[in-house]
Amino acid sequence: MKTTLLLSLLLATGVSLTQAQNPVAPTHQTIKAFQRKITKPVNADYLLFLPQDYGKDPQKKWPLMLFLHGAGERGSNVTKVAAHGPPMLVQTKANFPFIVVSPQCPEGARWDNDVLLGLLDEINASHQVDAERVYLTGLSMGGYGSWSLGLTHPEIFAAIAPVCGGGDSLKVLLADPKKVASLKTLPVWAFHGGKDNVVKPEESQRMVDALRKIGNEAKLTIYPETGHDSWKEAYANEELYSWLLSHKRLGAKWAPHSQK
Repeated sequence: MKTTLLLSLLLATGVSLTQAQNPVAPTHQTIKAFQRKITKPVNADYLLFLPQDYGKDPQKKWPLMLFLHGAGERGSNVTKVAAHGPPMLVQTKANFPFIVVSPQCPEGARWDNDVLLGLLDEINASHQVDAERVYLTGLSMGGYGSWSLGLTHPEIFAAIAPVCGGGDSLKVLLADPKKVASLKTLPVWAFHGGKDNVVKPEESQRMVDALRKIGNEAKLTIYPETGHDSWKEAYANEELYSWLLSHKRLGAKWAPHSQK
């Protein structure tokens, strides 16, 4: 399929296959290269939930859930993050079986993968985390963040559950060959409201379709009569948490992505 697409593009532009395989240096231009190392400081406020039995057995490793909120919870008051989803749920469920990490995105910003990886580095280094059971979920802007982080680093996660979000399907269709195997085996369960007029359900469908094209068995639940707040039904669904816990990234070992 890729070969056919390439030939079609070459024919459309009048470039022969020989020319494409053996390009010559452009006229009046020289070939250059550069190498630099770019670093940046990262930080975030976050809510941390530990199950009521956490720490009783110092040898026990716990599943970790990273939750990404929506645009309405951005700012500098981290308590806003508990308005929806798992950080709201755990306020009345002391036995919720995950370590739940819920960072806050600053006002006017969007989710930054580097910040989230740095946070995961921090939690994995300081808590009893089972590296084979690290999960990712988020709603609306956090749904976009979940698609972005999950598809960029599929090898980290045992499963992801984006809610009413969307993303860049090219992360799947043009993925680094080294990540294709992890993408194919990443369990994905997306949720969306059929009457969502903020983020159209087609956004989730497009991402799921892209994954299915490479052999992933991603699934999508559409709530036909629900608008943008499909997170209410998604996170009230006990099956979601059982589904997450049923998956492991076997052999996963946490490798730090950042330095203090």
